Amino acid sequence: MCTETQALRKRSQTGSAPEQIKSLQPYAKSPVGLFTAKTTSPKIILQKHEKTDARKYLVAQAGLENFIRSIVAALELKLPNTVRFNMNGQGVMQTWEDVYMAERVYTQCLGISKRIYQTHAYTHEPERKLAYFILEEHNERSSWILPGFDFYVLVFCYYNDNKEVTAVDVQYDQMSFFLHCMGLAQAHAWFVEHVITRIAITWAKAFHMTGLVNPFTFTLQLILFPALLMYCWGVMSTTA
Repeated sequence: MCTETQALRKRSQTGSAPEQIKSLQPYAKSPVGLFTAKTTSPKIILQKHEKTDARKYLVAQAGLENFIRSIVAALELKLPNTVRFNMNGQGVMQTWEDVYMAERVYTQCLGISKRIYQTHAYTHEPERKLAYFILEEHNERSSWILPGFDFYVLVFCYYNDNKEVTAVDVQYDQMSFFLHCMGLAQAHAWFVEHVITRIAITWAKAFHMTGLVNPFTFTLQLILFPALLMYCWGVMSTTA
């Protein structure tokens, strides 16, 4: 085991928060993709912030199963065989065996020979039975042609009254992940910065100057611009 545990640190409790704050949940409690936003304010968020448990707890493990068992050990949670594991809204697995198997298969398919997991900003909200953190993945490749890369993921872990993990939501930029896997992330970043962003800024300035910025006119542009491009392409094809 290469897990390193550092000193735990809890934020100080300064006064009691109003009772109604307990019912507010600025973070999504339901699976990714549902409309769960509720009314809040900076004051409410700061008061809620005093009730969280921010742990100075570092976990670094090679292999997904070793990593998962290490992070739940920090809160003395249990891992029953069944779990609702939501993989970025693209797939939902119901058992840990399926989760470990899927990770082994797709890492081999993507040419990842070694993966080291590390936590950042491990935060625990006991009242909501929720823990979340930033997961850093260090990926080494099976071929010299494929570049290694580091990647960051958000992980939300829910548990019940028996301290059994019931659900895990994993959120990440899927397009960026596959661009890194193919070694195209740097080229894509350069193209977005020097081409796409400049076009978008020019369009935004022109759109703002019209004084007609609203969802209707924006949607209308999304319909008319592709139609106009297709029309121009058709005219050019017939005249060629």
